[in-house]
Amino acid sequence: MNFKKSIFLLIGVFTSLFSSAQLGGNNTYEFLNLPISARLTALGGNNISTRDNDLNVALANPALLTDSMDNNVSLSYINYFADVNYGYVAYAKKIKNIGMFSAGLQYLDYGKFTRADDIGNTDGTFSANEMCLSLSYARSVLDSNLFVGASLKTIYSNLESYTSWGSALDIGATYVRPKKDFALGLVIKNIGRQWTTYAGSKEKLPFEVQIGFSKKPKHVPFRFSVVYENLEKWDLTYVDPANPVATVDPLTGEEIKQNKYKIFGDKLMRHMVFGGEFIITKNFFLRAGYNYQRRKELKIPEKRGMTGFSFGFGLRIYKFHFSYGRAVYHLAGATNNFSISFDINSFYKKTTKATL
Repeated sequence: MNFKKSIFLLIGVFTSLFSSAQLGGNNTYEFLNLPISARLTALGGNNISTRDNDLNVALANPALLTDSMDNNVSLSYINYFADVNYGYVAYAKKIKNIGMFSAGLQYLDYGKFTRADDIGNTDGTFSANEMCLSLSYARSVLDSNLFVGASLKTIYSNLESYTSWGSALDIGATYVRPKKDFALGLVIKNIGRQWTTYAGSKEKLPFEVQIGFSKKPKHVPFRFSVVYENLEKWDLTYVDPANPVATVDPLTGEEIKQNKYKIFGDKLMRHMVFGGEFIITKNFFLRAGYNYQRRKELKIPEKRGMTGFSFGFGLRIYKFHFSYGRAVYHLAGATNNFSISFDINSFYKKTTKATL
């Protein structure tokens, strides 16, 4: 027990060294934060604690790699916005007495752009794309219910004639209680630096600390998850300079009093991502999620719609596991995510020797 406490204490101390990290818009390689798999998309965009045989979930937390993923392959394709598409392919392998390994390649294609000079004269087209090659490792700590993992990532970005290289490290830990169907996860993401710059100025990586849990109540075919994102920064609110919050009544000139409890609740909820899975059968799952921060930043006040909500399903057919996830980012549209995974071992028939 003391050893487990030491592990979490070490991670906590390590996290505090990076507490000055910034949020989106101030970093490079922001594509690293996009939800990769359909399952994660359907669960609100994140899940770092559900420990099962789904390699797609292990992409969010390397500590979720399990022995059951040995020789598994996962592929994902995401139809994003404005002709932007991205995808992911991963493979996992167990090495006896060492642990679980996985390799993955994430690719983002921004599409074609028209090249033009300052006065609008066109000169052909150009493309932009980014990719990340990752190598992950995980194992249990002293054969206990505590699992640790890490992902080493090599990052490449090409925007027209500008290129950049970088590297990052993700560190994860998961503590499970199988009898309670409970799991707790912690991830420190994108510890690293930009090695070569686009135009001479180095930029920060999208460093982030996340903690979350998942729980399946006894005798209930439902599993829910909660993720607390951006543990390193409390205030995630954004004030539009063109539409600032009124602090003085324009008619009376008196100061408008702010509800402290409402402000606190809003800041707290901006960190939260909620997800749920209905286990209809062992081969069919319905999923839904809610991302409060996404809804607050992208909704239209006059017509909020389903902004911030997501849904999807998982289906096992023969030897394949199909997943679909749809996330509503804005009233104008949503993203569609498709994933497929399978176990290569299942395609080989087991043979037994006849007894004479």
